[in-house]
Amino acid sequence: QVQLVESGGGLVEPGGSLRLSCATSGNIFSLSNMGWYRQAPGKERELVADITSIGRTNYADSVKGRFTISRDNAKNTVYLQMNSLKPDDTAIYYCKLVTPLSREYWGQGTPVTVSS
Repeated sequence: QVQLVESGGGLVEPGGSLRLSCATSGNIFSLSNMGWYRQAPGKERELVADITSIGRTNYADSVKGRFTISRDNAKNTVYLQMNSLKPDDTAIYYCKLVTPLSREYWGQGTPVTVSS
């Protein structure tokens, strides 16, 4: 069974930075594609960024140049570095793991609030 645990969310002022972490259990991490998603109040969940098992990255237009996704296979962890945060970035941030057989696992989410 794969488990994902996000951390690093919190309250930050506009223009500030946060780094989210998603630690995973099991031994499938290095073979899996990973993604960060977010869901703001009243909105659908949307892709923020993802990274393939070989390190290829993809970003939503709204975060390009501000957010960076990375992974550490030795620690079974994926990160999301968020800089120049805006109030529109306020949301619950979720981590997703997709196995080579396309099975999906989600974390419980970590809240990010950008406000002065």
